Amino acid sequence: MPDPVRPADDDARALAQSLMASARFAALGVLLEDGSPLVTRVAFGLDPQGDPVSLISGLALHTAALLQRPACSLLVGEPGGKGDPLAHPRLSLMCRARFLSRQDPEHEVLAAHYLRRQPKAKLYLQLADFTFVRFTVTGAHLNAGFGKAFRLAATDLQHSGGTG
Repeated sequence: MPDPVRPADDDARALAQSLMASARFAALGVLLEDGSPLVTRVAFGLDPQGDPVSLISGLALHTAALLQRPACSLLVGEPGGKGDPLAHPRLSLMCRARFLSRQDPEHEVLAAHYLRRQPKAKLYLQLADFTFVRFTVTGAHLNAGFGKAFRLAATDLQHSGGTG
């Protein structure tokens, strides 16, 4: 049986980039200390370079998991209001998480950029336990609808200028 997952083409790249640019939240998958999987919803945005970021609490279970095991996955793309939810496109990102210290000079730049897209995050930025986590994408899978699965490299997701 031939592989049903196709290599990326221009349409798949454009759709994947669009899903990332329009997402305001994502499902985050991590492995807990005991090896159990955990999926949770997190805020989602893109940094000025177009790479995924989130603002998360140091008190969250998923934060402890990411600090111990930075390998994780993000799912973006939500079903529309009508039709089969599985017919709507979604993008799974395989990533490595890296936390950005609040003392890092880049924190202020990222915060200003992030707030343009997520203005309600201003409250969270005022709380000492919230910090940014950057996700380095190592690969991705795009499900563009029934029978339309694509394997993407991190370079397939790069475009000029972040919008998140």
